[in-house]
Amino acid sequence: MTQTSPAVSIPPAPDSVHWLKTPQQLNQWLESLEPGLPVALDTEFERVSTFYPIPGLVQLGANGEFWLVDPEVAEASEAFRAMLADDARVKLLYAMSEDLELFRHWLQLEPAGILDLQIGAALAGAGFSVGYARLVETLFGETLDKSCTRSDWVSRPLSPSQERYALDDIRFLEPLYEWVKTNLRQRKLEQALADESRRFANEAATQEDAGQHYLKLRGGWALNPEQQAVLKALVAWREHECRRKDRPRNRVLNDGLLIAIAEQLPTSAAMIRDVQGVPGGFVKRYGEHLAELVQSARDADHAGLELIPRPLSRDQQALYKQVKRYFSNAAEQHDIPMELLAPRKRIEKLIQDGTCKGQEFFEGWRAAIIAPVRQDIEELLSQ
Repeated sequence: MTQTSPAVSIPPAPDSVHWLKTPQQLNQWLESLEPGLPVALDTEFERVSTFYPIPGLVQLGANGEFWLVDPEVAEASEAFRAMLADDARVKLLYAMSEDLELFRHWLQLEPAGILDLQIGAALAGAGFSVGYARLVETLFGETLDKSCTRSDWVSRPLSPSQERYALDDIRFLEPLYEWVKTNLRQRKLEQALADESRRFANEAATQEDAGQHYLKLRGGWALNPEQQAVLKALVAWREHECRRKDRPRNRVLNDGLLIAIAEQLPTSAAMIRDVQGVPGGFVKRYGEHLAELVQSARDADHAGLELIPRPLSRDQQALYKQVKRYFSNAAEQHDIPMELLAPRKRIEKLIQDGTCKGQEFFEGWRAAIIAPVRQDIEELLSQ
């Protein structure tokens, strides 16, 4: 791991825990912040038997102050909502995907001005997907107590250990941001953190489209277009059903059984019952409706259907290894994780498309890094 002294003081653990107990207190604190001052942000939630995460706690920090906020207080605060949506107010998070999903469904808003410091740390040379506690210990020499990670964040009151855990989750975000900025400045990647955080957030939001979720079921690639059209309809139905009933996907029907139903193209509930593994209670509840759904999908026009990507052929796999070697060289040269610079699915798309042209993922900050090897990659793809 690349290490540069943060050159900033690390806020000590506060002597006592402070809560913003009313929307008015939260509004007042947020409105008192200087323009442009970054806000450290984290959430705790529960998600065991539901489709949507249940908010349990919001943690906020700025200028060495750290606050805990109950979800109902944050939800009722207009200033909190405005702060999340304000692109000019930088929000510092770490491994932010679940936090963004929570805000998306709990508050029905898409936060702006967000920086994921896990991405920033990777760009700065810390390695790919490094855990927060490990990075804090490496950079700042403090060992965090992670015993409360899976605790109950919804019930009240929280225990003192939970409160300390929650505060520690934001206490190091500001010094970590300074460390990341110092290293990115040296690497000429200052804009990359904002660009990559924005791209990551946009992709995460797009992936929640119920009509496109079937593309994640990679095991359905072998189905023909008609069967994949049926699979798309079945998966979209399950997404809507899970959201309507707030139940996890596997509690409705798992991916493998959806693929099996699509493969057999059943025209009746009895035929769905014959699909091995489909519970009888499921067929009784949904069988007739799904049979109609299958028939409707079969009758639709499949011409514009986006098919699930096929696995690479043997020749393509050989080409993949050659192309990957060039990306790996570029990643190693710049001390950026390969998983961030050129993830496997991006290289696979490159192989399947046969060209770098039009590959937006490899533009922006990545363009300068892969420039020395781009011609070599293009030559391989054109062979």
